[in-house]
Amino acid sequence: MDITPAIPAGRQVVDAYGGAGFRITRQRHDGSVLVFPTETLAWPVATMSDLNAGLLQPIVDRAADVEVLLIGCGPSIAFLNPDLRAMLKEHGIVVDLMDTGAACRTYNVLLAEDRRVAAALMAVD
Repeated sequence: MDITPAIPAGRQVVDAYGGAGFRITRQRHDGSVLVFPTETLAWPVATMSDLNAGLLQPIVDRAADVEVLLIGCGPSIAFLNPDLRAMLKEHGIVVDLMDTGAACRTYNVLLAEDRRVAAALMAVD
């Protein structure tokens, strides 16, 4: 499924998802990823139950560059631990959870609007 919008060069665009990974700016990434406008990082999270403060630290470290964090929870939406939500809020980061496909599409739209967005995407088959 190709979901590529018109976005300026040099940005990390989610081109496709599925098959237990992602294609971001024409490069294949197996497994879950953290996507920022200028870089994509491997993210060792398979399910929401894996999520902890340490795994969100790369986002907190970039809090000055992230106003919205989209969490792609896999095939269906899930809830975020209230302590993790509060931690992100303390750093000025608004978090929105949705299924991974919706998170990929929303990330691309916000990126095209030049918003300060990041996505934490759990891989789906």
